[in-house]
Amino acid sequence: MRHVIALDVGGTGMKAALVGADGALLHEARRATARERGPEAVVESIVGFAAELRAYGEEHLGESAAAAGVAVPGIVDAENGIAVYAANLGWRDVPLRELLSRRLHGTPVALGHDVRTGGLAEGRIGAGKGTDRFLFVPLGTGIAGAIGIDGRIEAGAHGNAGEIGHIVVRPEGPPCGCGQRGCLERLASASAVSAAWAAASGDPGADAADCAKAVESGDPAACLVWRTAIDALADGLITALTLLDPGTLIIGGGLAEAGETLFIPLRAAVARRVTFQKLPHIVPAALGDTAGCLGAGLLAWDLLDSQSMESTEVSA
Repeated sequence: MRHVIALDVGGTGMKAALVGADGALLHEARRATARERGPEAVVESIVGFAAELRAYGEEHLGESAAAAGVAVPGIVDAENGIAVYAANLGWRDVPLRELLSRRLHGTPVALGHDVRTGGLAEGRIGAGKGTDRFLFVPLGTGIAGAIGIDGRIEAGAHGNAGEIGHIVVRPEGPPCGCGQRGCLERLASASAVSAAWAAASGDPGADAADCAKAVESGDPAACLVWRTAIDALADGLITALTLLDPGTLIIGGGLAEAGETLFIPLRAAVARRVTFQKLPHIVPAALGDTAGCLGAGLLAWDLLDSQSMESTEVSA
């Protein structure tokens, strides 16, 4: 059965699948990244895991994977197949596509940024299916974004498009690792809400999910933390909407798991800020933590399609 390898590399774990031409998940597996052993061990974990997946396909599906798609965090040079930098994995300038292709006996490999790859899946087969312009914004440890245009994700001239988390929404706000102050992700990410609620509640172990539950029970301190985060988020989103004019705004990540506790006030906050802009459909992500893996599969199939088109053009 013809299939591809799909691999989503996270800060602590990897999610993988063998994906059929129809998008069916033929095999799924998970593995730790081994980041506690250093960046070289992480790279070896990735290529070793990919090799195991190739061997599984040969044994159980009758042939080797036709291609592989790999999504990684941090700064990614997708065109040249280089994992440029990832703070949580400790690597710099890793020629990951070359290393993977070599271990996979020449199998073609597509490398992508984790958020943009997840956005690709949400746009094609998830919450954005059927729309030609969307913005995917996961609210997790940080905040990133993926700009969807006609079934593809816009990477930008330098591979940095969609970094909505570093829009400054509160110029006098807390310092950010990027060097600015008051960045959106310092105020409205799941980790920012967790920190704010831990301080407000006096419970150092409290997190964003606990804050959402307290909001639902009417706790005034929790409501203030929640409202502060949503106001900052709406300010950042209105800037993005003004620039990009998406038809659909897809919100994912840990904070989106609060459901309508997030979406009802967020939709209202964005609507209050709209003047001449057209209000997009604001919807929750549909694929959860499988988006990156599914998107990696799409990258692999897209690579095969592009190679097939190039071969046809040459022969013509």
